[in-house]
Amino acid sequence: MFTGLIETIGTVRNFHQTGTFYTLSIESSFTDELITGQSVSVSGACLTVTRKSGSIFDVEMMRETFMRTWFGKSLRSGVRVNLERALRLTDRLDGHLVLGHVDGVAMLKDIRGRETKEAVFVPDDKTLLKGIVEKGSVCIDGVSLTVIDANDNNFSVGLIPATLEATTLGNLKTGSMINLETDILGKYVARLLTNHEMNQPDKTRGDYLTSLLSS
Repeated sequence: MFTGLIETIGTVRNFHQTGTFYTLSIESSFTDELITGQSVSVSGACLTVTRKSGSIFDVEMMRETFMRTWFGKSLRSGVRVNLERALRLTDRLDGHLVLGHVDGVAMLKDIRGRETKEAVFVPDDKTLLKGIVEKGSVCIDGVSLTVIDANDNNFSVGLIPATLEATTLGNLKTGSMINLETDILGKYVARLLTNHEMNQPDKTRGDYLTSLLSS
């Protein structure tokens, strides 16, 4: 589990497929502190450290991760990625609860503003917008951000200068693809409501929410 607060930006040095999984070699400033078996968020995807040498560490990913993220189209040597080590129970939760389980990708439709920017994203899978709400939390390429606005077609977030400077989001351009993870709390609520509608089709979501709040 992560917080969505990026520790450092790493650089991909090598990438290759081995059988049914993919190995990614990343150069970072905290490689010496890593231990084999640890989890690291790589631009929002939770991956396991399998080897390290000098300033470079290796992680492995399954085909599911490769295909669900922008890695499947844009991953290559020299690409920079956002990195965060797993949350410790004694850490402050300054961002929000991020699992590192990418739901899908989204395209940057528009970015406006000078110092502080507003970025508008369109998910490839529009159903993901059901889990994004105004003033809620969302994870973009591993970065915890607050949603400014959300509708049935797109959503927008605010990017302050500190975020643009400390993460790869400062390099985004119109058409750029990002890894998207919606809020885990919203996913569970949506699942509860869906199950209720299937089991009790004669009742509305409002009825179910009322029963939850009153119980």
